[in-house]
Amino acid sequence: MIAKKIHVYLMPGMAAKSSIFKHIELPEDRFETHRLEWFVPSKGMSFEAYAKKMNSYIEHKDPVLIGVSFGGMLVQEMAKHMPVRKVVIVSSVKLRSEMPKRLVFAKYTRFHKLLPTSLVNNLDLISKYAFGETVTQRLELYKEFLFVKDIYYLDWSIDQIVHWKQDQCDPRIVHIHGDKDIVFPIHHIKDCITVKNGTHTMIIHRYKWFNERLPAIILD
Repeated sequence: MIAKKIHVYLMPGMAAKSSIFKHIELPEDRFETHRLEWFVPSKGMSFEAYAKKMNSYIEHKDPVLIGVSFGGMLVQEMAKHMPVRKVVIVSSVKLRSEMPKRLVFAKYTRFHKLLPTSLVNNLDLISKYAFGETVTQRLELYKEFLFVKDIYYLDWSIDQIVHWKQDQCDPRIVHIHGDKDIVFPIHHIKDCITVKNGTHTMIIHRYKWFNERLPAIILD
């Protein structure tokens, strides 16, 4: 009997194209992958409403959701409103307590509201928040992978990250994190699979690690 394929949906990080997953390859006899893309939220749209809208693009029952960075936060919200087989987050956080202090600080000072995200031509500024790498690396990543440059989307995304209230999470969530992540430093992270020398963009640079291990992680 041919085993039923497991449908895996891939959600990129903030403002990024789904092409960040271009090197992720799962065995085609067991898995079928589907890429999700960000859309610009309607005015005043909540994170919960955004997650429910994104769920409308899921075409299979009991999918596996894999999200990177802000996309990892989103797939957790999506899983609250639909049955899923598994949720895997990469270079992300699963609790507010795992966020760096600068983001917690921003909630109370609203300093993030002063960020000039309207300067969409400032490639380094926007890509810094999207990818968290050095200047040269950020610009290269921006050119290839940055997708959404809409001002409202960028402001909305940063605001959702800063105000994310999650203080409890599903213990079944699988968290994969690099020990060189500078956006979400690993010393704030608990209960994760650690990738040695993995950065915030390791889904791109360390794809071989993921291709070798994701099948077993999903089937576990």
